[in-house]
Amino acid sequence: MVPLRYSISIYGLGYVGCVDLVCLATHGHRMLGVDSQLAKVNLVNAGEPTVEEKELRPMMATAHAAGRLAATTDSSLAIAQTEVSLVCVGTPSLPDGSVDLVSIRKVAEEIGRGLAAKRGRHVIAIRSTVPPGTCAEVSALIARVSGRQPDEDFAVVSNPEFLREGCAVADFNQPAFTVLGTHCQWAADILRVVYEGVDAPVELLDTRTAELLKYTCNTFHALKVTFANEIGNLCGKLGIDAQGLMDVFCRDTKLNLSRSYLKPGFAFGGSCLPKDVRAICALARTHDLASPVLNAICSSNEHHQDLIYGRIRSYGLRRIGILGLAFKDGTDDVRESPIVDIVVRLLADGLAVRIYDPLVSVTDADGVNLHPLRQKIPAITRLLTGDLPEVIASSDLLVLVNDNSEVRAALEGSLEPLTVYDFHRPKFEGAFG
Repeated sequence: MVPLRYSISIYGLGYVGCVDLVCLATHGHRMLGVDSQLAKVNLVNAGEPTVEEKELRPMMATAHAAGRLAATTDSSLAIAQTEVSLVCVGTPSLPDGSVDLVSIRKVAEEIGRGLAAKRGRHVIAIRSTVPPGTCAEVSALIARVSGRQPDEDFAVVSNPEFLREGCAVADFNQPAFTVLGTHCQWAADILRVVYEGVDAPVELLDTRTAELLKYTCNTFHALKVTFANEIGNLCGKLGIDAQGLMDVFCRDTKLNLSRSYLKPGFAFGGSCLPKDVRAICALARTHDLASPVLNAICSSNEHHQDLIYGRIRSYGLRRIGILGLAFKDGTDDVRESPIVDIVVRLLADGLAVRIYDPLVSVTDADGVNLHPLRQKIPAITRLLTGDLPEVIASSDLLVLVNDNSEVRAALEGSLEPLTVYDFHRPKFEGAFG
């Protein structure tokens, strides 16, 4: 157990708030819960948890007996007596699916009123799941109500939780990471101490990235559930053991359960993924199975190509250099390469296109790999060149399709400013030269 370091108030004594309250008290901090519901406040003050969760009740009894936790309905008192506030109030869905931030705004106003009468710095960490931009809104609201200066007198930090009901205590103490979304160093330093008893690395992110991370994680979890269920339904129709199949599937931590394929960039293509996704969807249809997730894969891929094409056209430039023609770097395979279809559309629009790919050659005009390419782009011999400097010099817009080290080095070493649309590192877009 770490020595007592901070006094921390927790707004909202529901699932996340109660678990945070008890775990941080166990780590040695002095905790004060804040809730508008007197029944929850009374439970905490009696040493009783507001939710049932494995390990929570005995931990709470011990922390309560040691005098490290209490609760109140008085928000101003909580701000006056603490240095850090964790906001754990609910953010339910509105009828249109957007997030109801009424409780978040109410707490922000309460914190603002408390800060107006307080000296010293205060950190407000938003543990609730909120959309990007919420912390900035909360900070502005607190500043307006309190008259205090953001990032000087107080700081609002995105600090999403990753707790699962049924194992929330274990998840709190040993998460994959502790996320702090802030550019305020002193606030980050304080929260690092707050979470010193947590066995996890700290990921310091910008605020909006931290806010979106929780939605990204939960959506991926939901996607995995629905994907597994659709595969399970197909297995049932085919008389295949779904649990056995998925057990072996999960043993592949090189590709299936890994970082592989989870880097935003261009659409998928090649000789395997498109045809195999189409095949499994067709197999499901033959057994009268509706598989919305599986069926959406190819349509989503096509939609992504449309977005990329629209982004290229949005530059309003007419001489386009395409850097990469194969469906991925490290191969000469152009079968179902998504950039080929985009080139076809650019040519149909009357744009001038030059293409460079160090591994793709048109010298073997009758090759199996190039035959479908010639069918789609009859002028491919004229458009494809092995002269990278010539493509760079003759293009108004360079589209970096495959993340080839040779090509990237040439772009970064250019003495002239270049306009570059980089599929893999969009934040560097237009930054070469």
